Amino acid sequence: MTLRIEQLSKQYKNGVKALSQISLTIENGILGLLGPNGAGKSTLMRILATITKPSSGSASWNGRDLIKDANALRPYLGYLPQDFGIYPHLSAVEFLSYLAAAKGINGPTAQKRIQQLLEVVNLQEAQKRPLGTLSGGMRQRVGIAQALLSDPKLLIVDEPTAGLDPEERVGFRHLLTELSGDRVVILSSHIVSDIEATATDIAIINKGLLICHERPETMLRQMEGQVWEMLIPSAELSSLKERYIVSGTVRTSQGIRIRLVAPAKPTFDAIALTPSLEEAYLSALAQAKNGRNAA
Repeated sequence: MTLRIEQLSKQYKNGVKALSQISLTIENGILGLLGPNGAGKSTLMRILATITKPSSGSASWNGRDLIKDANALRPYLGYLPQDFGIYPHLSAVEFLSYLAAAKGINGPTAQKRIQQLLEVVNLQEAQKRPLGTLSGGMRQRVGIAQALLSDPKLLIVDEPTAGLDPEERVGFRHLLTELSGDRVVILSSHIVSDIEATATDIAIINKGLLICHERPETMLRQMEGQVWEMLIPSAELSSLKERYIVSGTVRTSQGIRIRLVAPAKPTFDAIALTPSLEEAYLSALAQAKNGRNAA
């Protein structure tokens, strides 16, 4: 399975440029999509889900042009948007049955698939309750189930763990990992730990530009020798934040213990630490910003 994006751009009628010449080749596995709010992640996912058309560029699924022929992809697509709408008076079973019929999955096959998915997302006991009475996390699980109805070969999920409790998030991570063996999964999340736990590749988008596309282990290897721990008086914290990326703070009786990103040892008593993916992400954003400022 191969999803190929070449020079993809999107500019809206009001002049806002959401994407600028994005090129990516995505194969079986999980692509973690990271970036600040407004970076263009959701626009890219809507284009790939054949909901929005790009202003220029191309995208293909196994060699077939999905911009010109959306039907080349739709039978193989599962999509969970960030803002997932429901019919509040329908139960989970009724809602999923309706969507299954819309996808051409009918009768016993649909009901068997729905029961399998309700078990996967742990909604068996609430399956007959009106969706409007469910918690946000439970409705999100219904959204995950509908995205998986057709056993898609391309699964696009935008902020899928929003509203899930920690146990549900871990369960969803495991589910994505199990699904990724023979399909392409694109996962967008602002929760870096979700990406770190699941992604086989990571793409970082900022202000519509692709600034990084690497494997997580490559990003972490590039950060070795750049993450430090220091114990400082609380009065020094503000000035350090102006000079470095401060990725963590813990207050102690002796002062504030901080984690920071610096290309060289910032003080004689700084201790080198193992970098995290969040620090690699913050560093990539800072480098992109500094590059633009220098230009």
